[in-house]
Amino acid sequence: MADFPDIVEAPLRARFVSLGVRPEDVEERFVRGTGAGGQKINKTSSTVALRHRPTGVEVRIQDERSQSQNRATAWLALAQKLEWRRAEAANAAQAERELVRRQKRQKSRGQKVRMIQSKKHRAKIKSARGRGYDD
Repeated sequence: MADFPDIVEAPLRARFVSLGVRPEDVEERFVRGTGAGGQKINKTSSTVALRHRPTGVEVRIQDERSQSQNRATAWLALAQKLEWRRAEAANAAQAERELVRRQKRQKSRGQKVRMIQSKKHRAKIKSARGRGYDD
């Protein structure tokens, strides 16, 4: 079984463990950067790309010139992105439960009265239709 790289410190490891992320699920690549920087950026692979295979979440960091600093930042960004996704899923589930709860609750007395008045008004309008025969 693989372990997290040494660059990932204990608090960050704990976050990954709480998320259920295993080190072997994360694919780490070092690629050449893009953008301004000339020969230096074209020759060094300082950009770090991490991908969590089970979820498909990908992070690509090229903030610093140092590969090790980019690596630490990438692992942190991956943890944040996975936590954000989990929170979004929980919020969506909570919103769905709230919607169902609101739809199923009983109507108040005032709502019922207004609904019946509206139905009677609509029925009155409809009953007036079709009486215009001039035969």
